[in-house]
Amino acid sequence: MQRSLTMLLAGCLLATSAVADNVRVENAWVRATAPGQKVAGGFMDLTADSDMTLVGGSSQVSREFELHFMRMQDGVMEMRQLQAIKLPKGKTVSLEPGDLHVMFIGLKNQIKPGQKVPLTLVVQSADGTQQKLAVQAEVRSSNSH
Repeated sequence: MQRSLTMLLAGCLLATSAVADNVRVENAWVRATAPGQKVAGGFMDLTADSDMTLVGGSSQVSREFELHFMRMQDGVMEMRQLQAIKLPKGKTVSLEPGDLHVMFIGLKNQIKPGQKVPLTLVVQSADGTQQKLAVQAEVRSSNSH
């Protein structure tokens, strides 16, 4: 009986792991900054294996980490903070210059090409469960994407 119960519990744990929600992060990069610059943009491609939502993040390189949207409309740049970015199942959502992106606000130091910026993304599944994703983003010069 003891062995059957142990096997049943082990099977449940394996089944839970197999259906866990995952988000693939690719092409993560941060734009290099000039000396004294206090903000930087971060970009990446996110693909979720179920409907998920990017709800925030953090990084040791800045005081604040925000989700943003930017666009040019009638010759005027509009940028605003977002509370969340939807990650529909199986669809790659690109955070890129001039569109959805993350902002590092209150930079502690200059971010230089060749460095790696550690960041943590917070994603939420449809049932409200949150998970953290550790990402290492390469730093690129402002004229290379």
